[in-house]
Amino acid sequence: MSLILNIDTSTENAFVCIAENGLPISTIRNNIQKEHASFTHTAIQELFAKLKINMKQIDAVAVASGPGSYTGLRVGMATAKGICYALGKPFIAIGSLDLMATEAINNSQLSKSDNVLFCPMIDARRMEVYTALFDRNLKLIHPPGAIVLSSDFLEYLLNLNEIYFIGNGIDKFKRLNKHKNAFFIDEKNYDVSMSKRSYEEFLLSSFTDITHSEPIYVKGNQ
Repeated sequence: MSLILNIDTSTENAFVCIAENGLPISTIRNNIQKEHASFTHTAIQELFAKLKINMKQIDAVAVASGPGSYTGLRVGMATAKGICYALGKPFIAIGSLDLMATEAINNSQLSKSDNVLFCPMIDARRMEVYTALFDRNLKLIHPPGAIVLSSDFLEYLLNLNEIYFIGNGIDKFKRLNKHKNAFFIDEKNYDVSMSKRSYEEFLLSSFTDITHSEPIYVKGNQ
């Protein structure tokens, strides 16, 4: 049995979650971004009290490492590192775009076509988003970056593939792109996908070094 504390404060929809063997057993959410700092520590205490679990009983702590909100990323990373350092627990960092792509890949409405790609998008203000491109096996086709959306974004790939878009940045792209191969998944909570991913990383002992790990900012302070 494994108990993993999962923390995601990378976007306006934050959560802390305790998962057992890859399945969330309790989650607390917050959708007011400016309150993520005060929310995170309080919610963690509430989770452990609710489940009557001593914090020392967890096996690892996982955090969404970005890209995303500059302040939110620092809150989540600092919290996760602090707990791991104090308790001597393994630290797992998972890219925020990876989590969104995982959610899209696991979506029940997904096409069976072999020509399928996944494009998570995180709102980066104005018409800009943080994004990346993955295949069905979560292989990175295009690395994370910040781009300004336009109507022809990924048009050459949309002509050849079905592309599933997910994340809080997709509303911008919906208004620009009406391609028949563009599909949009409205999902804002990723605790199930994060619980699954952090458990997989835990089983592989794929841990992140606390000392040298940093949030994935992609660009300057947001």
